[in-house]
Amino acid sequence: MKYEQQPPILVVFGGRPGTGKTTLARKLTMRLGATYLRIDAIEQAMQAAGLTVGETGYAIANALAAENLKPGRIVIVDCVNPVLASRTGWRKTAAQNAARLVEIELVCSDPALHRRRAEDRLPDIGGHKLPAWDEIMSRDYEPWDREHLVLDTAAGTLDRLVERAEAYVRGDID
Repeated sequence: MKYEQQPPILVVFGGRPGTGKTTLARKLTMRLGATYLRIDAIEQAMQAAGLTVGETGYAIANALAAENLKPGRIVIVDCVNPVLASRTGWRKTAAQNAARLVEIELVCSDPALHRRRAEDRLPDIGGHKLPAWDEIMSRDYEPWDREHLVLDTAAGTLDRLVERAEAYVRGDID
């Protein structure tokens, strides 16, 4: 039997902390059998090693994504992706690796629910300090500059949101 390689896909999640990116991205990763990259894990490992984080976490994640796209994998990136510069980096990584880029932004339209989620969650990475609500809301977060899927985690069940994300990745919805 001859194996036919599928084109690679780079799925990049973005959204403010506490909107549900990690939960949704992990579930989608399992459904698609994809490679999962989380900026928080990379940045925490760097901090634990005494390294300065800055833009370096995103640079490392882009390099890891590129290596996983080369053999035709689906790569799912879980990050805040707050500014055009970070989004441009993902676009460049996809283009350089002939990958289809899928951009998904998570929002929580209910501010009280978003705050409750942000304040009630516990870190799942050793040593990781989660941002406080005021930090979340005062961070730079630029509007997205092109079409992408927006999922409102206040308006649907996790299973339904994952189904929509999967359909978008597969090209079944615009």
